[in-house]
Amino acid sequence: MSNGAAGPLSGLRVVEFGQIAAGPFAGSLLADLGADVVKVEKPAGGDDLRQWPPVSIGADGDGYSENFASINRNKRSITLDLKDAGQVEQARRLCIAADAVLENYRPGVLERLGLGYAALCAESPRLVYCSVNGFGHTGPYASKGAFDATVQGMSGLMSVTGEPDGPPLKCGVPVGDFGAGLYAAFCITAALLQARATGRGARIDCSMLGGLLGIAALQTSEYFGTGKAPRRLGSAHPRSAPYQGFQASDAPFMVAAGNDKLWQGVCDAVGMPQLKNDPRFASNALRAQNQAALAAALAPAFKRRSKAEWLAELDRRGVPCAPINTYAEILGDPHVVATGLVREMTLPNGRSTRTVAFPMKISGYEFSVYRNPPALGEHNGEVFEEWLSPTRATRGKG
Repeated sequence: MSNGAAGPLSGLRVVEFGQIAAGPFAGSLLADLGADVVKVEKPAGGDDLRQWPPVSIGADGDGYSENFASINRNKRSITLDLKDAGQVEQARRLCIAADAVLENYRPGVLERLGLGYAALCAESPRLVYCSVNGFGHTGPYASKGAFDATVQGMSGLMSVTGEPDGPPLKCGVPVGDFGAGLYAAFCITAALLQARATGRGARIDCSMLGGLLGIAALQTSEYFGTGKAPRRLGSAHPRSAPYQGFQASDAPFMVAAGNDKLWQGVCDAVGMPQLKNDPRFASNALRAQNQAALAAALAPAFKRRSKAEWLAELDRRGVPCAPINTYAEILGDPHVVATGLVREMTLPNGRSTRTVAFPMKISGYEFSVYRNPPALGEHNGEVFEEWLSPTRATRGKG
């Protein structure tokens, strides 16, 4: 196992005060691209995600959380008791030696410890300081606690998720946490470019609510343009049809015929050319307006053949379609295997597992798990020696 990665962010030093998902996910993106991310954890138990199942048991009987491993690979772990003034001072020195600080505590926690942006920036003007939280540091909800599910509800996302006649549903993936983590990693990288060019870092206030509104651009623009709130459509699309799930004889599958040519391909595939001339379905806009009638016309035909048969038929005609996979199915899919999206990884207890690689390709850089996910406090000695040696002591000052 290598001690570092020659990735595009190699040489950057990041201190992560991260708990559970949003902050640690942002840190994992930076670490996957080569940044030296040092995760600061409390001595008793560390990040609470370490206790989340599933827990894989090693040969000696010690367990390690697979959830924690998935977003903390390629990092180093140190433990500091932030209730101890001497250890807070150690944390401060590490932050001054860093290029960036990433944290997802409640607003005000690190400021009270002297580890907020204002205090650290006074000593290290080049420092990039990113806070990830539910609602940001300003506004009436700034001090309100947040979890992914509650922010999904507040953001409007749940109002457009689910069947039209059913209750609002939470997305099965914690998009509030992970969307904010993506924004955080992007903003940190942009601010580091600014710091390199100007000598001045930045304070980044990254909220989960803002992230969910940001990625809902199509839904918010629909409201701005019509004055009407978007509604739940199940697997269907508000502006295209047929663009939804259908039931084959054995299993459901997705069809996405987003233009007139693809629609004609669907008509030919199901053997219903007369639908091409139906005035209700003459354009994409009309098909979307009449998609309940359209689905009712197509559904009986799709039930006559198996999912595999329909996928082959629609693929042959160039109509976008896909199975509705479980994670067990997609992680073993030939395309996922061929593109190297699943990699081997070893936990600190010696147990072998797998992880999803950094999913995007960058020429000249090949992702690797160059550091296995860390044991709690595994790097206490080496980080302080490397980061706070005399040759590093003045890093970031300007």
